[in-house]
Amino acid sequence: MRKQFKDTVMELASRDDRVVVILGDVSVYLFQDFKERHPDRFYNMGICENTLISAAAGLSSVGFHPFVHTIAPFITERSYEQIKLDMCYNEFGGNIVSCGASFDYAWDGATHHCYTDLAILRLLPRMEVIQPGSRKELDALIRSQYDNGKTTYFRLSDHPHSVDLPVEFGRGVVIKDVSAPLTVMTAGPLLESVLEACNGIDVNIVYFHTLKPIDRELIETYRHTKILVVHDAFGLYEAIAEIPHLSLAYQGIPDAFCSWYGNLHDIRKRLGLDVASIRQRIFQHLKNSD
Repeated sequence: MRKQFKDTVMELASRDDRVVVILGDVSVYLFQDFKERHPDRFYNMGICENTLISAAAGLSSVGFHPFVHTIAPFITERSYEQIKLDMCYNEFGGNIVSCGASFDYAWDGATHHCYTDLAILRLLPRMEVIQPGSRKELDALIRSQYDNGKTTYFRLSDHPHSVDLPVEFGRGVVIKDVSAPLTVMTAGPLLESVLEACNGIDVNIVYFHTLKPIDRELIETYRHTKILVVHDAFGLYEAIAEIPHLSLAYQGIPDAFCSWYGNLHDIRKRLGLDVASIRQRIFQHLKNSD
């Protein structure tokens, strides 16, 4: 996804001289072409994430459309106050683009895990929260939102799904509707595993790439079913749960630190977010519905 991010921003910058890139010593070589073509709109400010956000707010205040980019936990959890006050409170638009979603950096341990970003950022007024699952989704959503005057968060992953879906900001996607008593809802790259887990099972499947604003109208159409939210972060379940009187269950992050090492697939298996575990949970819900 990072390459798509660079390609999209490069194209936007070629026709919009208000596009500015601010890096925190991450993806610097990826953006070398941008630096050479637009040296006056490229800033690698080093490992000082709070300052990155404040600089983005300042540039936004004078009419630029900043893209600020570094590793997820550092630009969101560490810089939450700056996002809250410098950007959202002041109503400065800008684009916060992270990498290292959830457990993409599983081998680096808890310091590099990031599974609260979507949940905490969606609490901020005027904030837009996007978890694209594919390169196509990322490209379309950056283009539609980058200059709209709001603070927008794009959560990038190194493990995108390969499903070709329609993309419209703020709209969920019905992938499968068989009038089943159970609806599985998911978001982002985990979609690929969810689809494999649901293969051959009569369940409805609904997908989201935008968590704020969440597509409440779409969720409402499935309120007569039981809903199983399968997600590798906090945020989606909480957004859906704001709609009252739903029958909800969650398969995802426990109330505990994930203190194991390995790769993304190892962590997902330990959390019950691998294909076999998701499939087993679906069968349990269907059995309980009988």
